[in-house]
Amino acid sequence: MMQLGIMARTFVRPTLPQTLDALVAHGLHTTQFSLECAGLSSMPDHLDPATISAIRQEFAERRLTMAAVSGTYNMIHPDPIVRQGGLQRLQVLAAACEPLGTALITLCTGTRDPHNMWRRHPDNDAPAAWHDLLLAMQQAVAIAETYHVTLAFEPEPANVVDRPSKGRRLLDELRSPNLKVVMDGANLFHVGDLARMPEVLDEAFALLGQDVALAHAKDLTQDGEAGHIAAGKGKLDYDRYLSLLHQVGYNGALILHSLDESEVAGSVAFLRAKLARVPQH
Repeated sequence: MMQLGIMARTFVRPTLPQTLDALVAHGLHTTQFSLECAGLSSMPDHLDPATISAIRQEFAERRLTMAAVSGTYNMIHPDPIVRQGGLQRLQVLAAACEPLGTALITLCTGTRDPHNMWRRHPDNDAPAAWHDLLLAMQQAVAIAETYHVTLAFEPEPANVVDRPSKGRRLLDELRSPNLKVVMDGANLFHVGDLARMPEVLDEAFALLGQDVALAHAKDLTQDGEAGHIAAGKGKLDYDRYLSLLHQVGYNGALILHSLDESEVAGSVAFLRAKLARVPQH
């Protein structure tokens, strides 16, 4: 059965123990973690073993699991030096995964926008962008294989992998068991796609369903780069989305994000009710 979780950064607290206590207070026991919650950069240049051990201990004391750790950086930034810096920090993060208690790092496939890795750029569709992504991902996968972790990228409209079909192409070209997918139903809809919701969802799972390593739960009110609201407050067909996750055999974490803390209780209740209706056989 899927386990409901949340991005830890949803709870803004001065200390990590207080952040994790907030998760538990909402009845949540798994999270997509960001090192920012421990007062660090999300992808630091160095991680002290004592810091890693302290984070692991705080999780253990609350019987929390770390479904994934965020490792997003702009993999196709126009400046190769910036890309290389991201790759070096990815290695730091990968080396820390086992002692942190996780084996999954989330990625974004990046954009040619030099200032914002969540903003689309017309050059994302150029052959050179795909070439740079392949090179960056090959290097990232080599790191993942060394440290026995899995990398999971998320198709989304602003990035170079903006459709499930491109995600399938990336998986097929790299052919690594250490590369998987974050599925987020709200990120699949380009302009004009919302009226085709059943087809869009079905196609995404037909292409990527067997490679889902993590699932996200948020919502959208319109198509395009618009999936940024709390689950249950928009138009995503959650009955179909959760059913498709179940049909492909996914039983991992379902991670809430893109919501304010004041919205957490409502989204948790919404998703618990939806999950209760998903067949458990």
